[in-house]
Parts: sequence; structure tokens; C-alpha cells
Amino acid sequence: MQNRLPIIFILITVVLDAMGIGLIMPVMPDLIQEVEGAGLSDAAVWGGILATTFAAMQFLFGPTVGNLSDRFGRRPVLLISLVIMAFDYVLMAVAGTIWLLMIGRIIGGITAATQSTSAAYMADISKPKEKAANFGLIGAAFGVGFVLGPLLGGVLAEYGTRAPFWAAAILAAANAIFGYFVLPETVTDRIRRPFEWRRANPLGAFTNIGALPGLKRLMLITFVYTVAFFVYPGVWAYFGAERFDWSPGMIGLSLGIFGIGIAVVQGLLMKPILNLIGERKAVILGLSIDVLAFVLLGFVTNGWVALALTPLTALGSIAGPALQGIMSRTASDDQQGELQGAVTSINAVATILAPLIVTQTFWYFTAPQNPYYLPGAPFLLSALLTAFCIAVFMQTPRPKRARAT
Repeated sequence: MQNRLPIIFILITVVLDAMGIGLIMPVMPDLIQEVEGAGLSDAAVWGGILATTFAAMQFLFGPTVGNLSDRFGRRPVLLISLVIMAFDYVLMAVAGTIWLLMIGRIIGGITAATQSTSAAYMADISKPKEKAANFGLIGAAFGVGFVLGPLLGGVLAEYGTRAPFWAAAILAAANAIFGYFVLPETVTDRIRRPFEWRRANPLGAFTNIGALPGLKRLMLITFVYTVAFFVYPGVWAYFGAERFDWSPGMIGLSLGIFGIGIAVVQGLLMKPILNLIGERKAVILGLSIDVLAFVLLGFVTNGWVALALTPLTALGSIAGPALQGIMSRTASDDQQGELQGAVTSINAVATILAPLIVTQTFWYFTAPQNPYYLPGAPFLLSALLTAFCIAVFMQTPRPKRARAT
């Protein structure tokens, strides 16, 4: 049990990271209107600015935090990030202006190291063949948080627009205290690496990590796949309302079912699948399933059929942890934080661009003036992007294990 406590802490940290996103979502429109005195449409604009600011900070500072964890260790980075996260939620809970909310999102984006450093910690304690399966546990934890966040946020919203922020602050602080007592350091002198500013920025991190054989292509696949997969959070609500006339409650339920499906696949099925077919075949299988699911969703006209496709769409999520496992085994032990920081920046850029791509595609194919009415067009675009990922991956040689730098 003592050996499992650090893993439990890591998984709780990822759950809280995912919950923190969904926990505050139900109250953000009302909170922005409250502090700005604006209407819903103006609040939506500010909500987009806040979300983009958070993602931009992740892009700029993800490699910095990752390199800091390679130098000073995972433990201090994780614990300090959780403490600052708690204070950040307190700031947003008492914010009386949009600019304080903006400062909160800037601080939150800079210190959003919990997921990337958690992945680096999991890589440290995993044997090479166990990494993809353990990354699957992180994906499962994120899926659980993705489900619990909006549900808990909706309940707490009944007590006011500030209640979810206070709850998130308490949870982050409590987990920091738990981690202080159970989390040992995994960065030893053997793998500790000096901090270098030339590697602690997005360009430097991409250059250095991309120099490892095969990783440049794998990073490209990660970026394109993240854009493709963002079609779910990006347009699912609009797609469900337009195509199936779903209510907000039904849309939330469908997303919850999807999150549970991902948690089950990555938490329970990931390891048996990897033992059966290996990481490379798992990537190809997962991406192929995603292509099929995207095509089917592109043309489906019945809401119950879309829900019935949930197990298929969830099964496609095996591609992400398998791909992450391959990249982690390629990087040396003293580069795990740097790698995860670079991946964080890649995902941040994808998160900035993907909403624009998928929502504009949805708008174009549902606008009254367009003769081609196809609400599922964003899913067909995602199918093409994922097929591109398969083609690139098939041409990527098996990467070799790197030595410590």
C-alpha cells in the first residue's frame, strides 16, 4: 500500500486537474456577466479570451516547468503547482473585475504543470514496457475528472457563482498536503539534468526533443491528432443540438457517458490490449477506430445511434497512451520532464487552433446560405486528419532508446 500511495496521489492530481476545468465551466458565463455587467454574447467573447490566455501560457511555460522538474525534481514542482493552483482559485473566487480573472488564468496557465509533471513522474517509476499502460491510467483519471467536474460544478453552482472556485481551492490544497506526506522524489543524481534556458522554451524544447530519432514525426502526429480529437469538446454540444435537437441536459449526459467510456478503456483495457498487440499496433488500431467513428458520426442522423457509437469512440482512445509510451521510451531518463513539457506545449497550440478550425467548419456547413448542409462535417475533417496521422506513423521507424544527456 505504501508503494501505491504515490500513484494514488498522481491519479488524484490528474483527476483534480480535469475536474478543475469542468468544475468552473457551469458558472463562468454567469460569473463573467456578474463582474462585467455584460450580456451573454459579450460574456462568451471574454470566456474565449480567458480560455485562449490559459492555453497560451501553457504553450509558453510548459517546457520551462518540465525542465525545472528535470533539474529540481517532480515532488517540489507538483506540490508547489498544487499550492499555487489553490491560491489561484481563491483569487478567482474573490475577483471583482475581469482583469483579476485574466490574471488568474495567466497564473493558472503558467503553473498548469500538474498533468505533464504527473506524466513525467509516472514515466520515472515505470519499466519501459509498463509506460504506455500507466499513461493509460493517467488518461483514465482524466476521464473520471472530465465526468465529475461538470456534475459537481453544476451542483455547487446552486450555492452561487463563487462556490465552485472555493471547492476547487480546497481540493487542490488538500491534495498538496496529501502529496507532502506520501510523495517521494524520483529524480536522482543519476538522471538529474542542469536547467538550461535554451532548452526551457517551446522552440528550444521542440528542437532538442525533435532531434531524437523518430520523435519529430511522433510530435507532429500528437499535434494533428489532438486537433482532430478536439472535435468532441469543440462542437459536440452544437452538433447534438443541431442534428438531434438535444437539450443541454442530454448533451451533458452524452459527454459524461463518453468520459466514462474513455476511463474504462484506458484504465481497464489498455494493459491487456498492449500485452496482446504491443504499442505500435495499438496506435494504428486506435487511430483506425477513430477514423471509422468520425466517419460514422459525420453522417449519423439519429441521436440514439450516436450514443450507441460511444464504446467505439472510447476504444479509439488507446492510441494516445500508446503513442505517449513510445515517445517516453525514446527519450532518456533525464529528459522525461522536458518531453512532457514539450507535449504540453504541443497540446496547448492544438487547443488554441482546434476550436477555431472545428467551429468554423461547423458554421460553414450549417449556415443558411450554404447549399451543402452537413452538421457532421467537422467529424469528417477529423477523420481526414487522423488518416494523415496513420500515414505518417506507418512511415515512422521504430525509435531507439536514448541515453541520458
